[in-house]
Amino acid sequence: MTATPLLQVRDLAVSFDLPEGEVKAVRGISFDIAKGETLGLVGESGSGKTVTALSILQLLPYPLARHPGGSILFHGQEIIGASEEVLRRIRGDRIAMIFQEPITSLNPVHTIEKQVNETLIVHKGLVPKAARKRTLELLRLVGLDDAEQRLGAFPHELSGGQRQRVMIAMALANDPDLLIADEPTTAVDVTIQAQILELLKELRAKLGMALLLITHDLRIVRKMADRMCVMKDGEIVESGPTEAVFGRPQHPYTRHLFAAEPKGRPASPEADAPVVMSTRDFKIWFPIKAGLLRRTVGHVRAVDGVTLTVREGQTVGVVGESGSGKTSLALGLLRLISSRGPIVLEGRDIQGWRSRQLRPLRREMQIVFQDPFGSLSPRLSVGEIVGEGLKVHRIGDAGEREALIVSALEEVGLDPETRHRYPHEFSGGQRQRIAIARAMVLKPRFVVLDEPTSALDMSVQAQIIDLLRALQARHKLAYLFISHDLKVVRALADEIIVIRAGRVVEHGPAEAIFENPKDPYTQALMAAAFELEAVETGAVSI
Repeated sequence: MTATPLLQVRDLAVSFDLPEGEVKAVRGISFDIAKGETLGLVGESGSGKTVTALSILQLLPYPLARHPGGSILFHGQEIIGASEEVLRRIRGDRIAMIFQEPITSLNPVHTIEKQVNETLIVHKGLVPKAARKRTLELLRLVGLDDAEQRLGAFPHELSGGQRQRVMIAMALANDPDLLIADEPTTAVDVTIQAQILELLKELRAKLGMALLLITHDLRIVRKMADRMCVMKDGEIVESGPTEAVFGRPQHPYTRHLFAAEPKGRPASPEADAPVVMSTRDFKIWFPIKAGLLRRTVGHVRAVDGVTLTVREGQTVGVVGESGSGKTSLALGLLRLISSRGPIVLEGRDIQGWRSRQLRPLRREMQIVFQDPFGSLSPRLSVGEIVGEGLKVHRIGDAGEREALIVSALEEVGLDPETRHRYPHEFSGGQRQRIAIARAMVLKPRFVVLDEPTSALDMSVQAQIIDLLRALQARHKLAYLFISHDLKVVRALADEIIVIRAGRVVEHGPAEAIFENPKDPYTQALMAAAFELEAVETGAVSI
């Protein structure tokens, strides 16, 4: 620690001038970050955490956003109002940022190599050969498998966790003085989460790097941060040394955050409940092509011999590391990617069916994606998004569809009057409710939930889990629930499949696997998850 803070934020205010009037996103907050220190910034969606972070790098959409007051000093230099030349020297070099949603932060038309190279060439002036060597070092440093083979890959060819590792590599390329990490482990499973957190701690110690850690996961804050600030409605309501805040929270909102977590256990389906979806020895192999004629020289076995059954009113949880094949399995069962093996939906094997035959059944199979911001069209209103499936399947006339949209929004806890607004006008939790409404309006039988709570803060996670439970009980839905958060899996799934490298390593009742995992891989997943849980409860020293 140094006597003079690396970063000084004083009375920072941020307002957005919108057609409906001024929105005060940040209201006079102050904090310091010293060299080598980690400050945790905690709060629910919409509390102003990310707006604060973007202000430090002056990345807000000016002049729509403005600073009615305040100061941001970095190494004693004022950031607010600084010239573009000054900001260019700071951004990506002295201050770097890891964004929450890597799929929307990475350029979809550039390879991984080009995107990591860019910051090295711009700020360090490296020639392409040296930049490539450094890029490989960084990708290996953040634990990306087969780093050399990944250089020519595009973002859509990587899993969520792999994309986040690329983002971290880009941020660390120039050994920054301050790293702003906005939900850096949102998209990754517990074992990789532990690795990334350990990596950030090592880099902080090695480089003397300061870290501003923005997260909704209080366990991570307690494990990583020296000090923490709790934000609500654009204000810091409590701050201090992390252990002091956890040991004796003063503000009611802080106590509310600490108490918020998914609770309860799932209800088991009836023993004779009808089977909604099943498969046996299910496989998804992607060809590896090489040579001038692009001949197939091998296969990536994304899913390799999975067998599962999902009954009415049942939730089957699918657990595994990023890249293990969880999402590929789900997309294959929905007939969205090619696969081999039976896909039996309510007694009908739909594996060989053509698109025209499948179309009427699409309403019975729905999916809620991990990233609601990326899966909701920014050009459509909420009403148009929720009603799109109704139009495609020609359900009702305009008036009847409007009534169904209103009903679906009410069912997921949203004001129907908001149906004329657009996705960017909602918080992360509200956007996920819109995504759930889009799926539920079609009255499906089988629903894939692909990491539906991973991007949400803990209090909103608990609300979404309660919502999904209520919808399942009301409509007897069959869920395939994909998640890396084992606490959420335990709250929702009554049966678990553990997948590694496309193969099932353990399968059985959720409580049996949680209480007595048999496979070493499952044991490692549980150990990583419960280490963080022990940290949260104070059972492990920090």
